Amino acid sequence: MLSELYIRNFAIIDDLRLQFDAGFNVLTGETGAGKSIILDAVMLVLGGRSDTTMVRAGCEQAFVEATFRLDDQLRAQILPLLQAEGLDDDEEFGDEIVLARELRVNGRNIVRVNGRSINLTLLRDIAAPLIDIHGQGDHLSLLKPRSHLPLLDAYARLEKAQKAFAHEVSKLSLIQRELQGLRQDERILAQRIDMLQFQIQEIDAAKLKPGEEDELRVERERLANAEHLTRAATEAVAAMTGVDDEGQNVVDLLGQAERALSQLTRFDETQNTRLETLQGLAFQVSELAGELQLYLDELEFNPERLNQVEERLELINLLKRKYGADIPAILALRDKAAVELEQITHSEERIAQLEKEQTAMLRHLGKLAQALSQKRQEAAVTLSRSVEEHLAELSMAGARFSVSFTTEPDANGLFVGEERFAFDQTGYDQVEFLISTNPGEPMKPMAKVASGGETARLMLAMKTALAEVDATPTLIFDEIDQGIGGRVGDIVGRKLWGLTAVANHQVIVVTHLPQLAGYGDAHFHVSKRQRDERTTTAVETLDRNGRITELAAMLGTQAQHARDGAASILDLAHTAKQSALKRTV
Repeated sequence: MLSELYIRNFAIIDDLRLQFDAGFNVLTGETGAGKSIILDAVMLVLGGRSDTTMVRAGCEQAFVEATFRLDDQLRAQILPLLQAEGLDDDEEFGDEIVLARELRVNGRNIVRVNGRSINLTLLRDIAAPLIDIHGQGDHLSLLKPRSHLPLLDAYARLEKAQKAFAHEVSKLSLIQRELQGLRQDERILAQRIDMLQFQIQEIDAAKLKPGEEDELRVERERLANAEHLTRAATEAVAAMTGVDDEGQNVVDLLGQAERALSQLTRFDETQNTRLETLQGLAFQVSELAGELQLYLDELEFNPERLNQVEERLELINLLKRKYGADIPAILALRDKAAVELEQITHSEERIAQLEKEQTAMLRHLGKLAQALSQKRQEAAVTLSRSVEEHLAELSMAGARFSVSFTTEPDANGLFVGEERFAFDQTGYDQVEFLISTNPGEPMKPMAKVASGGETARLMLAMKTALAEVDATPTLIFDEIDQGIGGRVGDIVGRKLWGLTAVANHQVIVVTHLPQLAGYGDAHFHVSKRQRDERTTTAVETLDRNGRITELAAMLGTQAQHARDGAASILDLAHTAKQSALKRTV
């Protein structure tokens, strides 16, 4: 549950800390006092969209921090997300988790969990199971049929089954894309075959070898500089071994030095190491001279071979410009072209195979969709009954609610028996909520029947029915009482409080109805104040006397009869809550 919310420099909020009750929390106050701003701050810390205009005027940054208390189930759900990012230290992750977000005027966002920086995507993943917010316009979504199927699936807890179905549809899409490619225009395929054959033949004719280009470059350099290499090698060999009787060479001089050191060691054995070093040096020079002589013998000035090497390198460069950055890339392209050519030349066999796979997959999807539809229809019966019960308690006793299921025939769709139906990643069901608000009237789409107040009550009935199976611990409703009069306010309050007592949710509600607010376990009054010529939002936690004053103000007066009425609202709510608790024991 959301145990604490801290807001600083956010919109007109200067510095605010709220500690919420585990049960039913109500926020009341004049329009524009800042109630919705508090919910905007909650949305921000949960990963909602940010806007630099949210930063309080004259400040560099806004800051929101939310502390959530976790049960074992939530902890087990969130722990893998933290483990994947190395954020699961026992000292930092116990029975509480702290989400924080800092928004700066330069647009930079800083997101933290338990004081450690994370990215926005991870924040949203962590926040998703913690809290659910229903805004003022959410009831409008009930008028849009495309929102009905997700609501029904949520009620039936079919999200996993629906995702599994969508995964199978993705497999089918891969098969269909390959089929579409193989069924291209024959002329285009013929052109593709010609091009692939040319590429393969041209690369094969070159008989490329990995590493060949580097070897050719070395050989070209040697052939192009054969005269210089011969002259330098000859001079080096002559200096080491001598080719005539003029002067002394390195080998002879080292021999003389060796003989002298041999004489020296006869009288001073401490010089043996130096003698050994000299002997090794003489041997190395002799070996080096031999190797250079072999290199010299192999050197030749061969213009014909040089031309061959140049032509070969030019061919390799031509192929590189056409097919790849180096020889391995060229050969890889050749292999890929060969695979594609094989597929195209045997496309008829492949098409037949893919068509068989496609039919089998469409039959498989038909069975999955049929099972999914059956579970939805079973859940729809239960949902309809639950919604009608809630509507009856909301002074719509004659209203009837049902879920309409339709399908659309499609010659290329999935199979249900031998019939074929259009489908998408949700299945083949087309779902729409129907209602009759008065006895004797036919069932019609909600958008064509419900008035504003009825729509709000429908939304409340739906949300209440869904919340009973919702595992999200904290539910926030922003002015769910829109379009609902005071006569129904008591029932609405009792239902929302019931979500805390029966369904074990924490509920936070922004309301203008005193009858609803009377059911709060904790009551916060939100107001605007002037300080240092600046407007700020203040929140006061109300005791019983404070609640009586606030409820009387919500009734429109502070006269004694209004205060008596406010006290009566609190007493009636308390009695109703105690009675409900006794029934659940």
